Amino acid sequence: MRPLLLSFFLFNFLLVFSQEKVKTHSFVDANYYKGFISLHNNDILHLITDRPDGVVLSWNKKTFGDKEWEHQYGYPDYGASFTYMNLKNTALGENYSLGVHYNFYFFNRLLMFRLSQGVAYVTKPYDRIDNPKGISFGSKYVSNSSMFLNLKKERLFGRFGLQGGLAYIHYSNANFKEPNGSVNLFSINLGLTYNLNAEDRDFIDSKLKEKITEPVKFNFLFSSGVNHGETVGSGQSPFYIVAAYADKRLSRVSGIHLGAEIFFSNYMKELIAYNAAAYPELNEDGTADYKRVGLFVGHELFVNKLSFIGQIGYYVYYPYDYTGRTYFRVGLKRYFHKKWFAAINLKTHSFSAEAVEFGFGLRI
Repeated sequence: MRPLLLSFFLFNFLLVFSQEKVKTHSFVDANYYKGFISLHNNDILHLITDRPDGVVLSWNKKTFGDKEWEHQYGYPDYGASFTYMNLKNTALGENYSLGVHYNFYFFNRLLMFRLSQGVAYVTKPYDRIDNPKGISFGSKYVSNSSMFLNLKKERLFGRFGLQGGLAYIHYSNANFKEPNGSVNLFSINLGLTYNLNAEDRDFIDSKLKEKITEPVKFNFLFSSGVNHGETVGSGQSPFYIVAAYADKRLSRVSGIHLGAEIFFSNYMKELIAYNAAAYPELNEDGTADYKRVGLFVGHELFVNKLSFIGQIGYYVYYPYDYTGRTYFRVGLKRYFHKKWFAAINLKTHSFSAEAVEFGFGLRI
């Protein structure tokens, strides 16, 4: 009942706001969801005691093809969201999130796919004394990623419409601070939409420009950040990554790349020394090299000046066995010029996040 009441009051606030003169074509929506926490790690089994639920409140700006990328992607929406989740466990508490998102449409705009990224506030982070069981969240602030796949129909009655479908919601601090058991929620959702304009504009069905053709480009990227080893209390350490890769633009919306990178992860130094001292049965002397070298391939999806990347890598230089040789990376790039870009990436080993990487690069 609590999330439904929250949804009701916030949605009514948005409706009152909508009575003001609206300069852009937009809509608001309120969605209730309920699901289950995935057991991706046996360490969190004691935290799965009920079916979490919550609400998502969003403001969405429509596009109609005024810019070429809008037409290319089928006139998506973009906007901001507020998410509330009750995890139904005294050691996990509740989460409150703010994020930004894109809505992409298919099948004559009857199917909507939402991709969202934000930051969440955790009411019950891990504490050695007060909350020793809450190992999913090692810090008060964590990243929040979500995906929704909804059937949707606007303006079913007046300005109101309905939507509903499946949702995946993920919370993790990306190993910024241990412990980091994280939470993956799979759920169903049902929502109400309200258009802030009496009528929508017509879509601009303009002809796209000629196909983009580019030679192979070379990229140089420096990334850094801080993360935490898996041993609770070991402290945070900086890491540095130097990468070089070639990319080839295949079309307006996609490209591929191939490259190599070297990792200087200082938490590995502490891990190697700790394991040598704490586990004599491993027969380690603590002198193993902490550096790693990886080769990777990836894909880049271009959306205006932004792009989404996905990569899979393999350590070809791997002197200390820790997380396995295969790694994955998902991220977001923002181009500021034809040659310069910034990036924020999440690197993982299967379901275990290693770090959030902040980088700055050159493409020539």
